[in-house]
Amino acid sequence: MRQQMSASTTTATSQTAVPSNDFKKTKLTGDFISEGIAVADLNKDGRLDIVAGYYWFEAPTWTRHEMAPSRTFDPRKEYSNSFLNMGMDVNQDGWDDVVVVDFPGKPGFWFENPKNKPGAWTKHILADSVGIANESPGFVDVDGDGRLDILCGDKDKKQIVWLKSPSKPGETEWKRFALSKENVPGTEPFSHGIGYGDLNKDGLNDVVIREGWFEGSADKQNGSWVFHPTPISEPCSHMHILDVNGDGKNDVVTASAHALGVWWHEQVADESGKISFKTHLMSNTTAQTHSSIMVDLNGDGRADYITGKRFLAHDGRDPGDSDAPILMWFEFTPGKAPYYKEHVIDTDSGAGLNIVAQDMNGDRRPDIVVANKNGVYLFENKSR
Repeated sequence: MRQQMSASTTTATSQTAVPSNDFKKTKLTGDFISEGIAVADLNKDGRLDIVAGYYWFEAPTWTRHEMAPSRTFDPRKEYSNSFLNMGMDVNQDGWDDVVVVDFPGKPGFWFENPKNKPGAWTKHILADSVGIANESPGFVDVDGDGRLDILCGDKDKKQIVWLKSPSKPGETEWKRFALSKENVPGTEPFSHGIGYGDLNKDGLNDVVIREGWFEGSADKQNGSWVFHPTPISEPCSHMHILDVNGDGKNDVVTASAHALGVWWHEQVADESGKISFKTHLMSNTTAQTHSSIMVDLNGDGRADYITGKRFLAHDGRDPGDSDAPILMWFEFTPGKAPYYKEHVIDTDSGAGLNIVAQDMNGDRRPDIVVANKNGVYLFENKSR
């Protein structure tokens, strides 16, 4: 059975968390400007800049610039106009652009890079809605062309879909393709949890949601991926597929979007081969872990799991909403129970609705960048 946890039980554990010395913290701003974050070389000076909503911070001094008129938001009274961000050269003109997923239900769009010219960046709509049918859309390469796409839910037809990024120079249209049939689970308004990876190890990526999984097909546009219903997780943030315990079967790792808990869901199968999951609690250090990402932080060749508290997720209205905004990571130890080890990075930052892990300073270590109602932060990795 899956663990049922209440966010109201977070205070005692979160107050005792002790951060490590493996990361150098830089606070770019304490303003609430975005819960999304991205990095990109926006001015083509060879350095990665940091993007938070309608603003970008120029490396290496992190000078703040505005892409379009915006403002600072009140973290206890309102949400921002930026829930997830991504940096990429959308129109392939040689200059990185910025993708913004707005409040769930509002259109998603991208800002076109003006190539160091002054003035507001041109705004292009990429979809009439991205985040309402599933609050954790994924930036993944669905078709294997080397460019990131957006995996999400369609609120009208209630389908799992992907938005293909423009494939030719000069193109600006994001094309919509359905993976699932209509009226499937995981597409209800404000539902939580979606992931992409090869769950059954047949060489094809599948889609997992908290209620089950859609079996992948070589055809990424046929809209008929078969759904296998089986409970996997409580409402969660981004879902990750990996072999946690080293038994040769891929499992699923999730974190609770609004309550308490980080879990790994062990893949088991009955005599007929039907896949189901046994849930193991990994952590109750903090609640509201509404985003996650995987990257090899410590250089051991295995991807690690990063997550953190979405500070004041519902403007302070939830139990434990204003507990310490913790950022943490888990290293996995297949073959050695309990198969993971938890590390606290920081207790006064947290994470928003997506996390970036990328080498920001050229030392070949992945660093961590986050933004939420507590501000915008860079953590330079000193762990190896």
